[in-house]
Amino acid sequence: MTSFGIAGVQMHVTAYQDNVDHIHGYLRHIRARFPWVRMVLFSELAPLGPRHEAEPMPGPAEERLRALAHESGLWLIPGSMFERVEGPHGLLVYNTTSVIDPQGNVVRRFRKLFPFRPYERDVAAGSEFCVFDVPEVGRFGVSICYDMWFPETTRTLVAMGAEVILHPTMTDTIDRDVELSIARASAVTNQVYFFDVNGVGDGGVGRSIIIDPSGYVLHQAAAGAEIMPIEVDFDLVRRQRVQGLRSNLGQPLKSFRDREVDFDVYRRDGELGTYLHTLGALTKPS
Repeated sequence: MTSFGIAGVQMHVTAYQDNVDHIHGYLRHIRARFPWVRMVLFSELAPLGPRHEAEPMPGPAEERLRALAHESGLWLIPGSMFERVEGPHGLLVYNTTSVIDPQGNVVRRFRKLFPFRPYERDVAAGSEFCVFDVPEVGRFGVSICYDMWFPETTRTLVAMGAEVILHPTMTDTIDRDVELSIARASAVTNQVYFFDVNGVGDGGVGRSIIIDPSGYVLHQAAAGAEIMPIEVDFDLVRRQRVQGLRSNLGQPLKSFRDREVDFDVYRRDGELGTYLHTLGALTKPS
């Protein structure tokens, strides 16, 4: 069995203070308490909180996180941070996740594709998908929070070979129950492990969820701080994608591959988009 230990951390996040030392404490504890865990995932905006000013990447906070990954010998997905980019058209701010390997190298950076507009109005949208490989283990995909609401994001990552989706989120609103359903549907329709890790305190209402490729809930957290160590079975993913989920039932990935329909709704200039333009501007209700 090709297994791999991943710990999601539902951490208490403060909005106006640095949380990197808190992350450090969790990494040290996980390394001692769960030595079989090889990767740790935190919630969206966990390192610096949701009110911190944006930093360039590479930058001071990311350098500290790189040092923590190297010290612990763990793959670290520290949630996300606001990234400041000076471009030809002025300053841009992205919501960006760093993927850091056990040697402290940043192997990928992923910019959130769908900022939570109109509320996350000053954050630019990324345009590139993120997958990365852990050697001799498997392929992982990364998305952030609101990205999950658009099923095309998870489907694209899986089409790129992702077998596990790492999904940091910061949901502090009353629709968390809806997201639990979306996470479970995303896992089973794409035959993928789905780690949807929320924060608590200023970082969210908790209720993180981890689902396997058949849609079974492996763990659902409550509303407090919690460590969620899970052993991922990559052989299970690969077998079910070939033979079908839940004892040789549906094969949604192969059915999607062999489809006979084209989805004209994705054509921006197509007739099916006409109705969507009647909905008005993307602005806050007043």
